[in-house]
Amino acid sequence: MQLIRDGQPLSLGQQLHLTFSLSIPAILASVSAVVMQFIDAAMVGQLGADDSASVGLMGTTAWLFEGVLTSFAAGYAVQVAHLLGAKRAADARQLVRQALVVCLIFSLLMAGLGLILCFKLPVWLGAEPHIRHNATIYFGTFMLFVPFFMLDIVASSMLRSSGNMRVPSALNILMCVLDVIFNFFLIFPTRQITVLGHSMNMPGAGLGVMGAALGTASAGLIISLLMLYHLAYRSNELRLTLDHGSFKPVWASFKKAVNISTPMGVQHIMMCSASIVITGIVAPLGSIALAANSFGITAESLCYMSGYGIADAATTLVGQSLGARRKRLTRSFAWITVLSGMVIMGLLAILMYVFSPELMGFMSPVQEVVELGTRCLRVEAWAEPLFAAAIIGYGVFAGAGYTLVPCGINLVSMWIVRLGLSAIMVTSMGLYGVWMAMAIELCFRGTVYLLWLSSKRWMKTVID
Repeated sequence: MQLIRDGQPLSLGQQLHLTFSLSIPAILASVSAVVMQFIDAAMVGQLGADDSASVGLMGTTAWLFEGVLTSFAAGYAVQVAHLLGAKRAADARQLVRQALVVCLIFSLLMAGLGLILCFKLPVWLGAEPHIRHNATIYFGTFMLFVPFFMLDIVASSMLRSSGNMRVPSALNILMCVLDVIFNFFLIFPTRQITVLGHSMNMPGAGLGVMGAALGTASAGLIISLLMLYHLAYRSNELRLTLDHGSFKPVWASFKKAVNISTPMGVQHIMMCSASIVITGIVAPLGSIALAANSFGITAESLCYMSGYGIADAATTLVGQSLGARRKRLTRSFAWITVLSGMVIMGLLAILMYVFSPELMGFMSPVQEVVELGTRCLRVEAWAEPLFAAAIIGYGVFAGAGYTLVPCGINLVSMWIVRLGLSAIMVTSMGLYGVWMAMAIELCFRGTVYLLWLSSKRWMKTVID
């Protein structure tokens, strides 16, 4: 990273080494998060299809809120990466202070909005009456802890912008482990279990769906405090103890953050809204289809979360390279990260295709859910390489602060291609038609990203 800032040449081997040095911890964190979600889904799946459906129903909306928080924090994190690339570490630390205050206020507003909506959302999504209560409990509990999730998002994004992938990755892995441990005791009632041939009494709260939400929230609370501590006291470049500064927000920085994050936030809201609409399309198909859709998304994420890990590295590399005004190196890092992600996700897609029955069977004991989910996963596997191009391409553009055009690409692709095809194909093919529409749309989106990446328009970012 120092070579980038100092304007020193980097060979292809050094660029590859740096790319994978940053990507691997982020990939491990992303994949471990999915594995833990996988186990989490399996735990809820043991309660039955209805409880699984209530969690799956609200999962997309929870993702919507989390994505808006992430987009808002990214407006500051991208600026920090640019400042560090320009060797302005003191200004970067000042920006971190402002970001903590502004993002925390924003998260409180979002939490209030979520709590207001949690009672009506299951009805608006067309859920069957007997799963609405648990869906409301799950989402409402999640929203209560949103400010802590925001602290984790801000602190981890700042650390990643400085090139520190290891600490955020390690702490996010720990969060997943804590989530599973908490869920183990909170979801299920006190029961007898057998370990190595010995029977023992295992205590449990028996909270069901609420236990799943509390487990995730409790893990997030603990990790957010640890992440914030590392940012404020341990980071080599960004720890706030290096100097004194004001936490009062500055209008110029806020305005620039809003300009970067608004297209990201809008596109995430619209993308998730489209996913919610698709959930509404799936919901009338019944609990089996809803559970298969939810578990299928969790299983598919074993493939695409590795792409998000590489996208985090791409954002950091592109951001710091542009901050150092090295556009040729920026373009090189862009293609290295995108092509690497396409290869990795393509290999994972082969494994997903082969082992999709086992993946679905691990999460649900209901044979109808397993069979339907397997068919959906296998059609989706064909789209994963181009999905990688879209995921990592977006990370490249975000690192450049170039977010408006990618927002437009995503919205057109999601709302016109995927929703249009889903509405048509669900009538004759059910859930399988919805997933086929998804696969077609992801191939379209990835192709557009590759074409736009090949141009040089996205590198015209001017750094103050």
